[in-house]
Amino acid sequence: MASPKFHMAFRKYHRWLGFFLAGIMGVYAVSGILLIFRPTDILKYEQTQTRQYEANLSGVELLPLLKMRGSKVTSENADKVVLNYGEYDKDTGLAVITKKDYPIVLSKMVKLHKATNNSPLFWLNISFGLGLLFFVISAFLMFIPKLPMYKNGLKIAGIGAVVTVLTVIFGS
Repeated sequence: MASPKFHMAFRKYHRWLGFFLAGIMGVYAVSGILLIFRPTDILKYEQTQTRQYEANLSGVELLPLLKMRGSKVTSENADKVVLNYGEYDKDTGLAVITKKDYPIVLSKMVKLHKATNNSPLFWLNISFGLGLLFFVISAFLMFIPKLPMYKNGLKIAGIGAVVTVLTVIFGS
């Protein structure tokens, strides 16, 4: 059995890492809540861009140039191409694109949350995940295993794991 000094050391590391990760957890919490509402327009505002392309492009030729996920041609005639995000004038080659997006700070937070291995932000995500894993392990090393608080903590952690597994299985 480990000494009380060992458990106190883990309490200290848990506490200091907890203070450090509190800021990161706050950012992840806000961005995670925003991601839940991404199909809606909550906190989004309209942004209009004008882009210059070649003249006389068809809708099929224009879509790959826009590089916008979900863009579609809704109608096309001799003068213009109407898109779900704006319109393109065939005579001038000018496209006016209007879409809704988060303000820059919230947009950056959402990108942080959705970072993949192609993004330089993924190192922060990996570090954060490892920090949370340390919390999981150190939470059980903070107390002496013979104490009732330790045994109750194991029961509560087990209940939390079961609820999470059931939610994942039946909730999606």
